[in-house]
Amino acid sequence: MKTISFFKTLSLLMLLSIGWVSAQVVLPKGTEKLPAHPRLLCLAGQEKEILANIDTDPSWKKIHESILKDCQAMLDRPPMQKVKIGRRLLSVSRECLRRIFYLSYAYRTTKDEKYLQRAGQEMLAVAAFDDWNPSHFLDVAEMTLAMSIGYDWLYNGLPESSRKVIREAILKKGMEPSLEKNYSSWLRNTNNWNQVCNAGMLYGALATYEDHPDLSQNIINRAIQSVDLPMKQYAPDGAYPEGYSYWEYGTTFNVMLISALESNYGKDFGLTEKPGFLKTAAYLENMTGPSGKPYNYSDSGTNPEFNPAMFWFTGKTKQSSLLWASMQQLAADMPLKNRLLPAVMVWGRAEKLSKIPPPQQKVWLGTGPNPVALMRSSWTDPQAIFVGFKGGSPSLSHAHMDAGSFVMEADGVRWAADLGMQDYESLESKGVDLWNYAQNSQRWQIFRYTNYAHNTLIVNDGLQNAKGSAVLVSHSAKTDFKNAVAELGSLYSPALSGLKRGIAIVDDSYVVVRDELATATDSVTVRWSMMTAAQVQITGKNTAELSKDGKTLTLQVAEPFHPLMKTWSADAKKDFDAPNPGMRMVGFELKLPPGSRQALTVLLIPGKTDRKKIKLPIPALSKWPE
Repeated sequence: MKTISFFKTLSLLMLLSIGWVSAQVVLPKGTEKLPAHPRLLCLAGQEKEILANIDTDPSWKKIHESILKDCQAMLDRPPMQKVKIGRRLLSVSRECLRRIFYLSYAYRTTKDEKYLQRAGQEMLAVAAFDDWNPSHFLDVAEMTLAMSIGYDWLYNGLPESSRKVIREAILKKGMEPSLEKNYSSWLRNTNNWNQVCNAGMLYGALATYEDHPDLSQNIINRAIQSVDLPMKQYAPDGAYPEGYSYWEYGTTFNVMLISALESNYGKDFGLTEKPGFLKTAAYLENMTGPSGKPYNYSDSGTNPEFNPAMFWFTGKTKQSSLLWASMQQLAADMPLKNRLLPAVMVWGRAEKLSKIPPPQQKVWLGTGPNPVALMRSSWTDPQAIFVGFKGGSPSLSHAHMDAGSFVMEADGVRWAADLGMQDYESLESKGVDLWNYAQNSQRWQIFRYTNYAHNTLIVNDGLQNAKGSAVLVSHSAKTDFKNAVAELGSLYSPALSGLKRGIAIVDDSYVVVRDELATATDSVTVRWSMMTAAQVQITGKNTAELSKDGKTLTLQVAEPFHPLMKTWSADAKKDFDAPNPGMRMVGFELKLPPGSRQALTVLLIPGKTDRKKIKLPIPALSKWPE
């Protein structure tokens, strides 16, 4: 009878206990013969390509020197300590990943022993933690990824005594907790948790494969199968449901997972063929406005991020224009702080960064769970008009009550803004039930998360329906009337019996926002409002002037003819709300009788626009070009 190893028996029993064993074996026989260390992302000798780029291209040199500068600063800091913030160790795990990845890169490209020694100190310090906080498994995943890269990349320089301690920590504090039911619910998730946690575990399995090949192969199989769940969310067009910041998180770790499979097996087991996945880089690039700011809907930050995964997607698709926004960030000397930054040097080593052309497509539409339309008048003009417009549902992962909301830029100013996320710990520490998406939950008492803080409608002073959903029903890239139209009715039922919103860039000169709504059996009060950091002055019965940075924008209500123009404070409403200094809302209110139909048409007109070219009246949405 064939002997089954202890680890294989243990891992299979544990996988069965959490309900994750497939009858199908993903990895073919013989794949236990992996490349020698280093085997993760960058094989031995590939540093030569990276160094050649640094010697010949100033952009590559800038990134390389940024990493080395940060490494130099790390040398004078004490090693990482286990300090939790609330229920999370995540800030420590992320700093650990940044330090170990940067230092490992620095040693591989310079052979300077000081980087090797310091990375070894960091890894031994982390290995000595009693655990890596498995109750919040993202912490374990990032720590395991960090330790695995350091172990693999520095394998031939570390003493065996250190290697033994590090690989034991990867096993006991990283991989084994992932086999426990209490810590592995992320295997069934469709969001970033699945991508990040599977990536971390796969790196641990590959880095320490020789010591427990059966366990490692089971974890690798599990990762390839499980990550299919969040990858389905990219279909059909590549729009990522959790928004800009979580794209950087979930997608980058997903790419880390695929890249490690490729460096070890020479293939990705069909993962890049998942519908929409290779299209998602276009989503991310189009999410960046001419100002460089992202469209930061859902739980996203307000600052742009230099995204390593864009270099991987560029290599896969051979579309160098995908790096246009990244190159603008480099040219503007944006701080390069991404903890996975060394991956850029690996994934992009075949790219010539001096020859990146701008994208050609000025309208990008992504359907799927959280649809979004992204439109602009130009890619090369920093004063261009930009609009981001979304549908979706508050019930989605990390979503806000922002269906129908939009952001708008012109003349280098973001006139219509999104406040973005509030720090989770600031809410959890005050007992807020943040992760309950039910209609009456505390989540929808947080100002930034409600439709009161977004550029959409408020009906009868109420919230959007948490289970409602908005879909994009038409769009056009026509030069003189770029537009998208969404059906929003379920977000406001039963007060409204129907609602559509369309947003257009007209003649590359101004923006139109048109709502067509129908009331049900009762009269309603409707509020149209827009968040802005500009100064606001009501200038007429249907106009307001916004001013910022020496530029102006006119908000003109074309319909109805007698709106009640107003401004509203964006100050914190509850003691747990984050402050919003300098922000305010502008718009109007009106009352509508039961059984009525009404169009709300608002023009956003940059100060330099020739008013004689404005085309009124604005046609009904049914007449908008598709």
